[in-house]
Amino acid sequence: MIETYKKTAEFILEGLNYKPEVGIVLGSGLGGLGEKIEADKIIEYKNIPGFPVSTVEGHKGKLILGTLGCKKVVAMQGRFHYYEGYTMDKVTFPIRVMKFLGIKFLFVSNAAGGMNPEFNVGDIMLIKDHINHFPVNPLIGRNEEQLGSRFPDMSAVYSRDLIAKAKEIAKKHYISLQEGIYIGSSGPTLETPAEYKMFRIWGADATGMSTVPEVIVAHHMGIKCFGMSVITNTDKPADPNSGTTHDEVQNVAVSVEPQMTLLIKELMLSI
Repeated sequence: MIETYKKTAEFILEGLNYKPEVGIVLGSGLGGLGEKIEADKIIEYKNIPGFPVSTVEGHKGKLILGTLGCKKVVAMQGRFHYYEGYTMDKVTFPIRVMKFLGIKFLFVSNAAGGMNPEFNVGDIMLIKDHINHFPVNPLIGRNEEQLGSRFPDMSAVYSRDLIAKAKEIAKKHYISLQEGIYIGSSGPTLETPAEYKMFRIWGADATGMSTVPEVIVAHHMGIKCFGMSVITNTDKPADPNSGTTHDEVQNVAVSVEPQMTLLIKELMLSI
């Protein structure tokens, strides 16, 4: 597989005279951040060897290489999910390739359901830790020592330094931030009230269907990770007789995008 990652990376870098330092994964409703990148190259996933194709509404399915906040970046405008029917190898394939593109940092974002009673719809949560509730770990199978340890330490997966810097930036711009633990599970069903309660008992503050596999793989390869969740719905909706729709999730994520864009751009300047 290492040769496959390398060949895909070579294809992506063709025609560029630099390697990106930062990888960005843009989740539901947050793909617009890609428009803020001064793009040198944009490739549709369907044209990249080995890449799956994003099938979820709100995920544009494009890879962008360019400049954001004076840093050379590679950004996924849309990601892949386990619930789409892809294996974990496919879900995390782009992250493996990013390693061979040259990234040292991975920034991930997602739309999440809030369970912490202090959270409100529209809040931005810095991810300080996660719980893997997917039915499979992305590191199961043969381990490539060239990529990372067979048994990676997971005591500090999300960069404490980047979290601290994000808090400073948010304070300077009067952006309100939450901080908490994200639990990732397969989906595609949204959580039942009983599942929300169970996740909260476990210690999770927000839940979603992505991020955890990507971060595990990035951390395995020694990449520093930073994650943010947009709280797009809570376990206590304003109207208890109505559920949550994907459109509502996207709309809330889009409304918070300017704040997230500012945070990410200024974080770029600090690393």
